[in-house]
Amino acid sequence: MNISAFGAIIALVIAIILILKKVEPTYAMIFGAIFGGLLGGAGLAGTVSCMITGVQGIVSAIVRIVTAGILAGVLIESGAAARIAEAIIRKMGSRRSLIAIMLATWCLTAVGVFGDVAVITVAPIAIQLARRSGFKKLGVLMALIGGVKAGNVMSPNPNAIAASEAFHIPLTSTMMAGIVPAVAALITTTLLSRALIHKGSDFDEVEEGVSESELPSLAGAVTGPLVTIILLLLRPLCGITVDPLIALPAGGISGVLAMRKGNHICFYFTSGLKKMSGVAMLLIGTGTLAGIISNSNLKDVIIQGIEYAGLPGFLLAPYQAL
Repeated sequence: MNISAFGAIIALVIAIILILKKVEPTYAMIFGAIFGGLLGGAGLAGTVSCMITGVQGIVSAIVRIVTAGILAGVLIESGAAARIAEAIIRKMGSRRSLIAIMLATWCLTAVGVFGDVAVITVAPIAIQLARRSGFKKLGVLMALIGGVKAGNVMSPNPNAIAASEAFHIPLTSTMMAGIVPAVAALITTTLLSRALIHKGSDFDEVEEGVSESELPSLAGAVTGPLVTIILLLLRPLCGITVDPLIALPAGGISGVLAMRKGNHICFYFTSGLKKMSGVAMLLIGTGTLAGIISNSNLKDVIIQGIEYAGLPGFLLAPYQAL
């Protein structure tokens, strides 16, 4: 099914307008995909087919997000995230704690952990750090995402592997070339996140599931994230691949056992699923929109435009994923 570039652009524009109008993003992207497919010449059946295909392409990501709710529910509701945040603030101070969460996501991503998994692992602790330090969402998001991007440019990810094969150089050389950009990204992220710590909206006041007196020990609190990180590190360090689909729930269950809170495990699972359901729904909407764009000739139009303008060929690289 070939959808016109006009239809793909219309799909994006409608989705953006509806989101700005405060329409639920999942529905905004679905509506954008429907109108984009119809106006792009796919017809009703073709539009639905493209949307379903797009969602099928991200089912694996949705399943991983859902299972990540086990670790998130355990960290948040048991008080483990609050205990870890308290320890970091006590050791580093509130302002340097922002650097700590940035370095955590950078380290995870740099050794080959996917960025979304790194953020999911660190986010519950980052939220508690923000609440206890009086930070707002924008600065914390900048620290998390900046750390991920800094790690990406020097990690053994598929892009780095493809580049090393294309230029016939060792993968380690490709990774070493990313060190300077990574350092620059970390410094820039530090400055931006500090400038934004009091910008944006506040975190909700319902994140903490236990009182201060009921917080677990630090050793028990770190067990869940530590087990998850160790399992994820087996791939770059030992060549043993443990998918986040396994590593994240395993970390959550290990944390429950270490904190001796097995009688609350069903509550943690339910809470974690509720927290991840919104993200899963958002990915479904994203998949429908991606299905329309990937089945359009938007990529060809962009490539032809770049070639017609006589611009350098490396500008085509970002569009190869379309």
